Amino acid sequence: MADKRDYYEVLGLSKGAGDAEIKKAYRGLAKKYHPDMNPGDKEAEAKFKEINEAYAVLSDADKKAQYDTYGHAAFDQTAGGGAGGFGGFGGFGDFSDLGDIFGGIFGSAFGGGGASRRNAPTRGEDVVAQVTVDFDQAAFGVKKDISYNRIQKCSDCGGSGAQKGTSAETCSACGGSGQRRVTQRLGGMAFQSTVTCDSCRGKGKIIKSPCQSCKGTGYVKVNKKLSVSIPAGIGDGESIVLRGQGCDGRNGGPAGDLIITVSVRKHAIFTRRANNIYCDIPITVAEATLGAEIDVPTLEGNQKYNIPEGTQPGTQFTLRQKGIPYVNSSNRRGDLVFTVSVEIPRSLSEKQKEHMRAFADACGENNYSKREGFFKRIFDKK
Repeated sequence: MADKRDYYEVLGLSKGAGDAEIKKAYRGLAKKYHPDMNPGDKEAEAKFKEINEAYAVLSDADKKAQYDTYGHAAFDQTAGGGAGGFGGFGGFGDFSDLGDIFGGIFGSAFGGGGASRRNAPTRGEDVVAQVTVDFDQAAFGVKKDISYNRIQKCSDCGGSGAQKGTSAETCSACGGSGQRRVTQRLGGMAFQSTVTCDSCRGKGKIIKSPCQSCKGTGYVKVNKKLSVSIPAGIGDGESIVLRGQGCDGRNGGPAGDLIITVSVRKHAIFTRRANNIYCDIPITVAEATLGAEIDVPTLEGNQKYNIPEGTQPGTQFTLRQKGIPYVNSSNRRGDLVFTVSVEIPRSLSEKQKEHMRAFADACGENNYSKREGFFKRIFDKK
């Protein structure tokens, strides 16, 4: 795993970044490199996969702790010992035997039990996927078909790793225990200890005829398709967790989860804050002055609304229960808040200008309280 980039580096973070920083960084990068935004771009696709892999580890408290301690070796399935893999070390050899020796002398705190840990039930990895929906679809819910890659038991060998018609044989070197007793000499003294069997690598079984489909690993990568229900009211960047739809567990362990991050496209006129939605509606000078019945766009279509006479630019009005539904609530919704802007007519004819001047003269100064108060405050200071 030496060619893997540091997960913090992948997300553009420094070591020890918190959950909020990790989530924020992931959202931005996932949107930037999502395949929907970069069709046919293989480099963007590779970066998107790398980002998801990093987020799957750093967003999980347990996995993050392992990664902070052991790095990529924590998830190297081919390495022995440690937190899921701790071998290699740049050619210095496997230290698991030394750990087992000290475990035999001082107890399990110094190692030992490697084979039992290796054969213990292990939960499968979580898988992160992303889906993009329209604003209205996020508001009212929708079903989306998604596809993602997961690791699952090989169907040809049933996860045994042995070619069909054959089976793994009990290791003759350790009798199937995965461990063997050895004598080690330290400082002129002889110590007996239990070490991992190097013939079967602690599995207790040897596969003489490996399955061709999975190369003897018992697991294969497959592409899975699912129809997923996106709940009404979900927000941009929020996630849906499907339990047990991630990678298969090992040695009878449970499967991981599928974590689907939802990206919501922008709406043509609405913006969303929490469960309220907002928009601006232009009205004419006459409508603002005299009052009028106008059409207000909502997520379900236009709705009539009476603007009172003398409405000022920037005035806000609220339509209750016309915003975004609350997730998992059948009757609770946010509000729709719209702000009116008064549109000033352009390119008037001479006749229209005459009418406007006559209108202004007829109104006088008494009909403009803000203007009158503004100049009054100026003159009061002199």
